[in-house]
Amino acid sequence: MDRKPSRRRLLGGVGGVLTVGLAGCTDDSGGRDYERGTVELPADAEPRTPAELSVATQQATTDPSDAVAPTSAVDLVDHAFVFESGYLGATVQGTVVNRAGSRIDRCEVRVRVYNGDEQLLGRYLDRVGGLDGGRSWRFTVIVLEAPGDIAAYDITVLGTPA
Repeated sequence: MDRKPSRRRLLGGVGGVLTVGLAGCTDDSGGRDYERGTVELPADAEPRTPAELSVATQQATTDPSDAVAPTSAVDLVDHAFVFESGYLGATVQGTVVNRAGSRIDRCEVRVRVYNGDEQLLGRYLDRVGGLDGGRSWRFTVIVLEAPGDIAAYDITVLGTPA
């Protein structure tokens, strides 16, 4: 199976389509505020097939690390909800930058997804080890919920300085 499915549509973005603000929620962020993102789906967005869901479940990360904490060294540069074809399906993608002069041993992006009633549907993340000072990292968080169930998400980034 090709692990590089073609990008179907980029949805959201920094600016007019993406609503960004502090959600004020800190329960699983270690004290870091979450930024809010909106979700707009293409009309033809369909849930994953059983085979695609199996692969997505193997690739998605849902267990946060206790080794990361809020740090001013890492910042979210941008983020957007992106619907991909193939097993990726619903994702949140973006860029993190290490603004410090020193290395971050581990960096973790955490995403929470909500339905239209603001009920939490799930928590997902992506992480990278070893982000040198001044470097950026492009992340992709795989979300396992069916696209039609997702109305919004929020996002934060944490790290462990070296």
